[in-house]
Amino acid sequence: MLPTLDEEKGLADVYSRIPFDELQALGFDARVVVVDGGSTDGTLDVAKKLGCEIIEQWGEGKGAGIRQAFQLFKEKNDDVLVMLDSDGTYFPEEMTRLVTSIPDSGIVIGDRLRGNLHKDAMTSTNWVGNHLLTWLAVSLHGTPINDLCSGYWAFSKNAINRLKLNSMRFEIEAEMYTSCAYQNIPLRHIPISYSKRVGEAKLGSIKDGTSIARKLIIRRIFPTPHED
Repeated sequence: MLPTLDEEKGLADVYSRIPFDELQALGFDARVVVVDGGSTDGTLDVAKKLGCEIIEQWGEGKGAGIRQAFQLFKEKNDDVLVMLDSDGTYFPEEMTRLVTSIPDSGIVIGDRLRGNLHKDAMTSTNWVGNHLLTWLAVSLHGTPINDLCSGYWAFSKNAINRLKLNSMRFEIEAEMYTSCAYQNIPLRHIPISYSKRVGEAKLGSIKDGTSIARKLIIRRIFPTPHED
């Protein structure tokens, strides 16, 4: 699953680096689903040329698109879902490591902060913010996590079936973590590589960081959301 919003510059490269042959050797018949949040550039044209399935989401924001993709995934016969951003920051080549490390009925999270963080991949403000939000998450909810805001996750079907979510925007990863904490979904952390993104950044340091912190606090008070 590749969430997109004006990612025509990065999508084709990310797609070309997906290890289809290695995944097939592991017994997976992989397909690529692009979840688009309303791109106004050539993202959808690129996705169509690549033969991707396309979900044009019903609500604005990354969280809305991911929740819609999860719902469609649950209706299919697929066993595993891998989520990564389409901006070139994550390395599709590392996908097999995540897939083969998924715990029984659980989730793997790619850990940038203890992995190979390339120069200029993350501003100092974002680096500090990621550490602070990760610390806050563990302090409030108790379940260990190394990189709360990572966008590289691999899910078992059972784990997706148990997630309780209602996030609309970039706080979706934080809510997935809190749902794992309260639904007792096993988590595993795998160090990954992280490089500078292609194109314009969508995540705003202060505004989105505040929304993520607020979601963590709300889920400490109300662990189970009302699902939209």
